Amino acid sequence: MRCVMVEVVTHPASPRRLLATLASALLLACVSTVHAEEKVAPKETFEVVKVIDGDTIHIQRAGVVEKLRLLHVDTEETLANGKGSETKPGTVFGTECALWAQDYFKQLGKDGAAPRVGLLFPTGKEERDVYGRLLCHVLLPDGTDYNLLLVEQGKSPYFQKYGWSKVLHSEFVAAQTAARKAQKGIWNPKVNEPASKDAPSAKRPYDQLLPWWEARAIAYKAIETEAEKDGSVCSAAEPEQLARAAKSPEKDRVWGEIDRCFEETNGDLTVLMRSGKGKQALRIVVKAEDRAAHESLQLPKRSDDFRQNLLWFEGFVTETDRGWRAVSHAPSHWKAAGPEPSELK
Repeated sequence: MRCVMVEVVTHPASPRRLLATLASALLLACVSTVHAEEKVAPKETFEVVKVIDGDTIHIQRAGVVEKLRLLHVDTEETLANGKGSETKPGTVFGTECALWAQDYFKQLGKDGAAPRVGLLFPTGKEERDVYGRLLCHVLLPDGTDYNLLLVEQGKSPYFQKYGWSKVLHSEFVAAQTAARKAQKGIWNPKVNEPASKDAPSAKRPYDQLLPWWEARAIAYKAIETEAEKDGSVCSAAEPEQLARAAKSPEKDRVWGEIDRCFEETNGDLTVLMRSGKGKQALRIVVKAEDRAAHESLQLPKRSDDFRQNLLWFEGFVTETDRGWRAVSHAPSHWKAAGPEPSELK
């Protein structure tokens, strides 16, 4: 564990920004990191069988082809994927990055052999996303962290949407700062400008994305800190934790994201919390007579992009044949887990 020095820059007309930045700085001071310069060749390596794009790689491991999802990076989508979404459109640079990655790994192979890489799991155990992909860092044969390399070269932003890196946070921050200053890759103001009037073009809105991801990262760290203090805190995405909460006679403290909201025929509003466990998701009901009091929370819009979508809910969780259920009788049952992105701009 080591402390991180943080320079706080504020604007005299932005007191909310000052408070949010100070909160971020205090949380940053306790992030565990390792030194990027401490390169150690991986003890075990695996054959790279396919490179889809800059941050999606397939390897052969124990006779099985594993799809990797590289942590804390998010290269742009290729034009082949179509228009994509507002936050991640297909871009010319995304295609260029995919071609670069394919060639980069090809060059790692020697004498015609397939390239080999190591894997790093920051928590010490293997974890997967909802698509079954292994969440990891890719280590090159000389010990270089490929995830960090992508940020250093401006091929990816430091992707903090799901929290800060547990092993290379300060290195990712420094790499992104340097890449932006040097206008590398995605930080070049001319990148993705159309070559001609009719050429396909799109730009990713990093000015909106970066404060949004940072606001979520601050929230994740605050949730983690709270969970360490209070073992009864549970995640809306984890049925095992909800089952434990349902057995408690005390009010439950649940954190999570809103997936979507449903209008019920009786006038109730059902708030479905995001979960990768399907039918075991948590549903929080706002009764028809209580909806007016909840209007200020804008719950149906809390799943929108560029909003703080990590929330706390306090109430009683019960088990039903449809998963888990709770009732929100007052807006005070809800609280944002971190600052709004607008406070960080």
